[in-house]
Amino acid sequence: MKLKKPLLVTMLMVGSIVALPDFSFSQIKIIQFEQIDSLQRIEKRNVAVFIHTDWCKYCQTMQNTTFKNDSIIKVLNDKFYFIDLNAEEKRNVIFNNHTFKFKPTGANTGTHELADQLGTVNNKISYPTLCFLNADSEIIFQYNQSINVKDLQLILTRLK
Repeated sequence: MKLKKPLLVTMLMVGSIVALPDFSFSQIKIIQFEQIDSLQRIEKRNVAVFIHTDWCKYCQTMQNTTFKNDSIIKVLNDKFYFIDLNAEEKRNVIFNNHTFKFKPTGANTGTHELADQLGTVNNKISYPTLCFLNADSEIIFQYNQSINVKDLQLILTRLK
């Protein structure tokens, strides 16, 4: 009986290890605006800024589908610096030697100045917005609606 127990435990352990599929849980490397200058000195890259809000269903869809795609994650991590910007963020953000602040528009509402600066297209801001900056922090492309994996792959290919 004593021999069977270790053998059974060993078989269960080996069986568990063999039966486990190989999952890769890739994630986009998110950086902060305050890191851009030092990162650009190390390696020049374009910057992808995802501007969103917590209440935006289209933003949540992109976060749960487009930005979970392995090929999108790989390109963003390898070729871009990625910044996730909540347009209703209340903390001050220092970027390009300027401090951007949250600007209230009502009792519990408002928009961050940086979201306005980077996300406004045709004098209007909508969510989600993807804003791409070059290594000199100049806007090179803006897309102000939800985007699927296939279309984002095309954009990333052209901008990298």
